Amino acid sequence: MAPLSIAWRARSSAPRVADPQSDPPVPRRRVVVGTAGHIDHGKTALVKALTGIDCDRWEEEKNRGITIDLGFAHLEDDDLQLGFVDVPGHERFVHNALAGLGGIDLMVLVVAADEGIMPQTREHLAICSLLEIPAGLVALTKIDLVDPDLLDLATLELTEALEGSSFEGVPIVRVSSTRGDGVSELKETLLQLAREVERPLDRGLRPSRLPIDRAFHLRGLGVLVTGTLVAGRIRPQSHLELLPSGGQVRVRSVQVHGVDRDQAEAGERTALQLSGASLEQVDRGAQLVTSSSYCTTTSLLAHMRLLDDAPQTIKGFREVRFHLYSGEVLGKLRPLAPTELVPGASAAVEIRLLAPVVAARGDRFVVRRPSPQTTLGGGTILDPEWARYRGPKLSAALESLQKGSDEAILFWVRAAGEAGVAAATLARRLGTPEADVADTLAAAHGEGSLLHTPPRGREPMWISAAAYSKVSRRAKSVLHSYFKKERLASGMPKAEAVRRILPPAALPLAEVYLDWLQSHGVLTIHQDMVNLPGRGEELTTEESQLAERILQRLDEGGLTPPSPPEICAALGAKKSIFDGVLRYLHQRKRIARLPQGLFLAQSQLDRLGGDLANSDWTRFTVGEFKDRFGLTRKWAIPLLEHLDQTGQTRRDGDAREVIRK
Repeated sequence: MAPLSIAWRARSSAPRVADPQSDPPVPRRRVVVGTAGHIDHGKTALVKALTGIDCDRWEEEKNRGITIDLGFAHLEDDDLQLGFVDVPGHERFVHNALAGLGGIDLMVLVVAADEGIMPQTREHLAICSLLEIPAGLVALTKIDLVDPDLLDLATLELTEALEGSSFEGVPIVRVSSTRGDGVSELKETLLQLAREVERPLDRGLRPSRLPIDRAFHLRGLGVLVTGTLVAGRIRPQSHLELLPSGGQVRVRSVQVHGVDRDQAEAGERTALQLSGASLEQVDRGAQLVTSSSYCTTTSLLAHMRLLDDAPQTIKGFREVRFHLYSGEVLGKLRPLAPTELVPGASAAVEIRLLAPVVAARGDRFVVRRPSPQTTLGGGTILDPEWARYRGPKLSAALESLQKGSDEAILFWVRAAGEAGVAAATLARRLGTPEADVADTLAAAHGEGSLLHTPPRGREPMWISAAAYSKVSRRAKSVLHSYFKKERLASGMPKAEAVRRILPPAALPLAEVYLDWLQSHGVLTIHQDMVNLPGRGEELTTEESQLAERILQRLDEGGLTPPSPPEICAALGAKKSIFDGVLRYLHQRKRIARLPQGLFLAQSQLDRLGGDLANSDWTRFTVGEFKDRFGLTRKWAIPLLEHLDQTGQTRRDGDAREVIRK
């Protein structure tokens, strides 16, 4: 069992807080070192010579003398901590190697002096270049197996082979892991490079993110996971989100290189004891993150470089194996601009995956051909939630997203349209704290290119000024069209106005938009009616005469007047004009509309209410009501429902009570 597992087994399952009197000081600078190179070139032996730790954990690895899976070791010097990730060299285990290369700060390329640069060396070298690992050196191993002349020749050939690569000009240290030659020099060179490594200053301030590269279960302890903490901090009792499967887990305890810690820092090889998750949920490729801080996605936009020795040009969709940190997912990609990607060239590419991954803008990735498995290229994620634009929208998206993060933020706000987007959503796409996007949003707001909604019980949404202008133009068009058709309407019902002005995604912001439109003089709102500012509705002489005749017919009909179609026919009026005048009278409460679509003069209803109030009735039945006012059931029931709704009567079983104010 690995030293880490022994450490977990030997201690109590309860988390332990570091004792400042007995625990060693926590190094202030943490650098993760990776080893890469061809099979049997001495990577594992070199790490053991430097650290005293054997990275070959499995019996099969020891029996075969090769590294099959990731191995881990560490070295500390004053305030500096080096965490080693020993990656497999055999071609069949490159997918394991890629799982360990995410989060590497410094790479040691291992080349055996008796064999020189080999195919797997070149592939590892290409992968290091694609991942833009910031620093590195070359360890020329097994120098005890060649004479001095051949060693000089091997060094010269190695120098020539590295020309034009990301390792051109790096230190080359000659080493024999078995005899110890050059080990001290290699260690000093490593420590010097590690102190010079430049890393993002905010890495520790970002939301926590631990890509899992190993998971196992120990009796009495439960599920344990390891990985390189690429961002943030993790403490015992922290609650983290497990992605992409979802769900919450609790961190019971934390170890760094086999030592209990009260906090793991970004850049450290970290082991966590978890509760709330099964071993099946925490397989390699999953990530433990601060809740609601990272995107889970199957659609990405990226900038990718195709390797010089890639087997073929890519045009249209091509099946690939997508590697991001410790994850590996099948999918397909296609170049967008240019639409044909030739070896050695770069392009914006669209990536569609068959399973979700956890990604953020700026993540580095590698893609390999599924069969035969060879590395094709890699690059940087530009948008982890790509929406697949076309035509002019695609060109605008690519132009914005291939610039800096500030421009990406503004593009995402514009792309959200009338629905707007929350600052937290933007932060998730960047993998940064929400406060990090605040300055960009505030600056754009100050310039007038962005608006934000008031809280009103929910997080504020950011909306581009262009989206609001679109709503404003649509509101004017909708209202003018409505009132052109409904010239005598006192207003447009608010619900109908909202439905016609806003797209479905923006309906939750309806009240905000109406407030904005009213404050800018686009419309006015009175009760539940929307109108154009200054608009008034006046009847023509002909319409006024028609209105009087309609009122006369309804009033003469008492409580059982003729229907509107009957009145329209009797008056010989044009239906469209008649309907408009009828609505006009209804909106001004000159006539009333009862349930069942019946119309009466409001004066008749007022008279009915007065008769009831002045009667000696306290309770009455439907039959008594019909008899007293000479009504059929067709009119009695709608009239009683109207009286109930207006508070003049109250239903009590089959009877009504008269309510006198």
